[in-house]
This record gives sequence, C-alpha cells and structure tokens, in this order.
Amino acid sequence: MKRALTTLALTLALALPAQAQDKLTLMLDWFVNPDHGPIILAQELGYFADAGLEVEIVTPADPNDPPRMVAAGRVDLAVSYQPQLHLSRHAGLPLTRVGTLIETPLTCLVTLADGPVGSIPDLKTRKVGFAVAGVQEVMLNAMLAHHGLAPTDVEQINIGWSISPALMSGQVDAVIGAFRNFELNQLALEGREGRCFYPEAEGIPAYDELIYVADPARMDTGVIARFLHATERAALHIVNQPEAAWEMFRSTDATLDTDLNGLAWADTWPRFAMRPAAVDLGRYQRFEAFLAASGATPGGIPAADLAVDVTGATE
Repeated sequence: MKRALTTLALTLALALPAQAQDKLTLMLDWFVNPDHGPIILAQELGYFADAGLEVEIVTPADPNDPPRMVAAGRVDLAVSYQPQLHLSRHAGLPLTRVGTLIETPLTCLVTLADGPVGSIPDLKTRKVGFAVAGVQEVMLNAMLAHHGLAPTDVEQINIGWSISPALMSGQVDAVIGAFRNFELNQLALEGREGRCFYPEAEGIPAYDELIYVADPARMDTGVIARFLHATERAALHIVNQPEAAWEMFRSTDATLDTDLNGLAWADTWPRFAMRPAAVDLGRYQRFEAFLAASGATPGGIPAADLAVDVTGATE
C-alpha cells in the first residue's frame, strides 16, 4: 500500500505542469569579469532556479547605459556604482539602490612605482587621466584638495578606457578610476609595478563600489529579494571555497580563463557583499553630503530615498 501511494504521488507530480519562474533581466556594468562572481555562480549553481527565477544577464554596449536602461524600463536591475547613483538621481533618473555586490571601494588613483609621482603633492603640474567624466573628476579634485592642491594644479585628460596603456606609455603621470583589483595586476603582468592612492584614505567617504539599482516605481521587491538571497548564497559559497569557485567561474566562458582574471579573482572575492540586501544608510548620507560640499551636486536627497532594503529589514 505504501509503495502504491508513493508511485501515485510521483506520477501526479510528473503530470503537473512545471511552476512558472519569474523572469528578471539584469544588465551588468561592463563585460563579465570577476567582479560579477556571485551573479555568475548563482546562475551556475542553480540558486536562481531554486529561488523561482529565470535571470537574463546582459552586458551593455556602453558602460554609461545600465542606469539609463533601468530608468527607461528596458531592464529590471543594473549593476552600477554608488557614486554614480548619487549623480544619476540629481540628473533626474528614477533609481534606488536595492542591493550591494561589492561593499568596499575599488577605485584608486594609480601611478607607476618607478615614476616621478611618489605622493599626491608630486602631481602638481603633471597630467592625470580619467576614464569617465563626472564622478571621477570630483574624486580626483577631492584627493588633490586633501593635500592643498587645486584642480588647476594638474592637467586632466580624458583617456577613455585605455587606463594602463596611457600610464605605461607616459601619456599621463597618473590615472583616476583604475580598479585596484584589475589595473594593478595588469601592470604587474606587463612587468611594471603600480602605486595605488586610496580615495577612502584621502578625504573621500567610504562607499559601496558595485550596487544593484532599480526603478522604485516599477520594481517587484519580492522578486528582487529572492535574487539577492540567491546571490548571497553564491557569495557564501565563494568565500568558503574560493579556489573551487574560481574554477567554476572561469569554466563558464573560455574568454574568462586568463592570468589577469585569475589574479583579479584573488583580489576581488574577499570584497563581495555577504549580506547584499543590507544597507548602511549612513554611508549614503555621508557620500551625498560629500558631493554637495565639493560642489558636484546641490545635495539634499535623503539616504532612505537613495538606498532601500527590499527585505524590509533595517540597520
């Protein structure tokens, strides 16, 4: 009788239609790289499926596109940057932070260790390159001011994404916007040693480097909460088994299996947010005040409007 009931239950289960999964489209900030470890591992380990989600991961043609695509309703979520969120909101884009991917700054001002710039005051009269106009210029100016220099004391040059080549070729003496987990390793692979000046040690408030942003008027908080839970599971898997996680990550695409990505992975995984839904509102309040004090924005956006915990928890 027991065997018959078990067989009947199995037959009925197989006869039932598969439960539909909620679809969610996520746009990355750029091409897939170790910064996106929890996202890719959540997909590979089946954590999104476990959460009843079908996640489409797309990459932008332009790294400035993700916030705009969310604001336009073209994607549900985008990976962006906390500093960029503040500027986007002041530009009128309806965005809010709903989760964190990397909870520490990665951006730094980089010079060559064997070059003429051994300290920030040495930048006076020299050339500094930046990749993205706006927030990177604000950060550079704040770092200069921290040492009594004015923005006009250096020549600022837009070098696009040619960060390491511009530095190694001597086109510029320093670059702002380099990622400490990538450009420093790229320089090392080219036989050059870089020196990193950390913004959070040079008068700039600490901030979340990579965050998830959504349109508060359109977002489904329940779906996003499940997405964050899946990436939290993946982040915990990575921190417990970083080498095995790297093997899985690089196996997803042959283009990921490079020496640079291997070095970047080792420098990146300790920075993944272990509690991606949790938000420190003080961090957003301080950065909003910093941008206002620097003249980059008029300020005034409440931290609770810039960042939310979609699980309903408070911190």
